[in-house]
Amino acid sequence: MSEAAKLKLGIPKGSLQNTTVELFARAGFRIDVSGRSYYPGIDDPEVECILIRAQEMARYVEQGVMDAGITGIDWVLENGADVEELADLRAPWPNYRPVRWVLAVKQGSPIERVEQLQGKRIATEAVGMTRRYLAEHGVEAEIEFSWGATEVKPPVLADAIVDVSETGSSLRANHLDVLDTVLVSTPRFIANKSACADPWKRQKMERILMLLRGAIAAADRVGLMMDAPRDRLEKLLGLLPALVKPTIAPLADDTWVAITTVIEERLVRELLPQLSEAGARGIVEFPLNKIVD
Repeated sequence: MSEAAKLKLGIPKGSLQNTTVELFARAGFRIDVSGRSYYPGIDDPEVECILIRAQEMARYVEQGVMDAGITGIDWVLENGADVEELADLRAPWPNYRPVRWVLAVKQGSPIERVEQLQGKRIATEAVGMTRRYLAEHGVEAEIEFSWGATEVKPPVLADAIVDVSETGSSLRANHLDVLDTVLVSTPRFIANKSACADPWKRQKMERILMLLRGAIAAADRVGLMMDAPRDRLEKLLGLLPALVKPTIAPLADDTWVAITTVIEERLVRELLPQLSEAGARGIVEFPLNKIVD
């Protein structure tokens, strides 16, 4: 492999960072973020990682500073970046779940509709997104970039805000009412268009994505193995929700079979007692690292 044959991959610094490193670990890659270095190590000699704020990721990927990276679709749209979106990486982990950018005002505000924001002041970190949203509703307002703590600004420093929320807890804590959802955002794997046209880089990205998708698919599922009497098989199969049809294998005693299946982890505590009562024996629950279709 030549020195040039490396994929420059952007890892998001900030709220997405820890979950992204954990996702790569589940996919089989070890990323080491140490000290103040912006160049994390990775145990793949064909990949070079760069730590970049999610807000800036799409711009640098578009410019070719990086071949690919992970950031929210919100920041792709905010930057107006012309990049290839290769995957939606939403997952049941903190900061990888869908988040909402919402238009909100202080409780008790006379403003109840977006149209009432004509000529008002709105604070937000996503100025471009907010400007486009207001234009869609025919509203002209003063949009002020917020450097942080946006939720505390109404009603003194702003009439309304456009801010991001995953659970809504910060909005409730600051006594804000949501008027509308501006955008629902999820993490995306994006790529530079020239990098996508390079056969080696495209194949490398697709292989990484296969492993990332596999790790996400396995995130909230577990495997179950059990032995079952043949005369109870139909009843047991009726209890099993499955990602695919369960695998049935014969045992040395031909009156028994082995069943292997995949289910959502949240179902286990209700299902295991039912399986035991229906005649299953030797039930084993095991974790899954990846599910690749």
